[in-house]
Amino acid sequence: MSPRMILRSLALLVAAVSFFSIRLAAQDDTSVADAARRARQQKQASSKPAHVVDNDTLTPPPAANSASPAGSPQGDSSAPAAKPASDSATQPETVAAPPAEDADSKKAEVEALKKEIADKQKSLTLLQREIALDQDTFYSNPDHEHDMASKDKLDSMQSDVQQMQAQIAELQAKLSDLGPQPDTKSPETPKP
Repeated sequence: MSPRMILRSLALLVAAVSFFSIRLAAQDDTSVADAARRARQQKQASSKPAHVVDNDTLTPPPAANSASPAGSPQGDSSAPAAKPASDSATQPETVAAPPAEDADSKKAEVEALKKEIADKQKSLTLLQREIALDQDTFYSNPDHEHDMASKDKLDSMQSDVQQMQAQIAELQAKLSDLGPQPDTKSPETPKP
C-alpha cells in the first residue's frame, strides 16, 4: 500500500469516527434534556403541599346540639323543660361567638407580628454581621483614616442598624399592646 492510500484511509476513518461521535453526543444531549424535563415535572408534582388536618381546619361541632343530649336523658319526661333551658343557654353562646372570632383575628395578628419581628431580627443579625466584616476590612487597611468612602458606608450601615432596632422595638410594643396572647401553639414552637 502506498503512503497516500494509508493517509486517505486514515482521514476517512477519522472523519467517520468524528461523525458518529457527534451523532452520539447529540443523542446524549437529547436524553439529558428529557431527563431534566422529567426531573422538573417530578419536582413540581412533589412540591404541591399535602392537605393537613388540624384543629384550625376542622369545623367545631355545634355547641347547642352537644349540650342538650348530655343535659337530659332521652327517655325523661322533663326533656321539653330542658329544651327551653338549652335555648337560653345558646343565647349567651351566640353572644360569646364574636369574641371567639375576635380571638381568632387577634391570634392571627399576633402571629403576623411575631413573624415580622422574627424576619426583622434575622435581617438585623445579617446586617450586623456584614458591618463586622466591613469594619474588619476597613480597619485592616493601614490608610483607613483617609478612606472616607468606606467610613461613610460604615456610618450608613450603623444608622440602618439603629433604624432597624427602632422598628423592632415598635413591633414589640405593638405586640405587648395586644395583651396576653393565647398560648395554644407552644408545643409546636420550641423555645431556644
